[in-house]
Amino acid sequence: MFTPEEILQKSITAGVNKLQKTMLAKAILGFIGGAMISIGFLAYVRVTASIPKDLASVKALVGGAVFPIGLIIILLAGGELATGNMMAVGTSIFAKKASFMDYIKNLVVITFFNFIGAVFVAYFFGHVVGLTHAAPFQQAVISIAAAKTGASFVPAFVSGIGCNWLVGIAVWLAFGAKDAAGKIMGIWFPIMIFVAVGFQHSIANCFIIPAAIFEGGSTWMLFFQNFVPVYLGNIIGGVIFVSGSYYFSYMKKN
Repeated sequence: MFTPEEILQKSITAGVNKLQKTMLAKAILGFIGGAMISIGFLAYVRVTASIPKDLASVKALVGGAVFPIGLIIILLAGGELATGNMMAVGTSIFAKKASFMDYIKNLVVITFFNFIGAVFVAYFFGHVVGLTHAAPFQQAVISIAAAKTGASFVPAFVSGIGCNWLVGIAVWLAFGAKDAAGKIMGIWFPIMIFVAVGFQHSIANCFIIPAAIFEGGSTWMLFFQNFVPVYLGNIIGGVIFVSGSYYFSYMKKN
């Protein structure tokens, strides 16, 4: 395991590298990122839909155990995820290796292609293939989406902070591990916990709410009303609670 000071330098370097990727690479890897997170959420739906409501804690644990596969694939095999970039690129901003506009441009591009990848999985794998169309999966998707969109602005915003605090830590731990097994373990537990707790992840919501829309159980207006506060909360969670906290704690002083 690398030291926190070494992890910080690796995060800064990773953030700069993300900014330097070509537009084609950002588009492809952004699509993959959105799709992989969505497949993780699809797995959550498939393994929890038949668990009775009075076993809610078991449902949260079982679903949380399979959801991390998306970020594991992204960080080990390759992919770009807006919520991870909020942290990684954030450290490069604090280190003055990039500008605030670089940060915003990167998030806009990656978020757009994450959204495309998420909706692709929701429509083709969920609706067309039927993985979210038959009972009890359809009702599970609609119920989960309703819980997400039912939150008002402030709770959704704060939930977004909690989510990306843990996602940022998962990425941080992945940078700190020296082998694949260590990276998987470092990613797995923070992601499992944010899912089990019920925090909101903007890109994951780009899958579950459109999946409910395709099943006739939500609307695009509800999606956008949810996306804005959760996304802003995710930014705060990644930039302030992870990038900023660790940068100002472990930066080397001249």
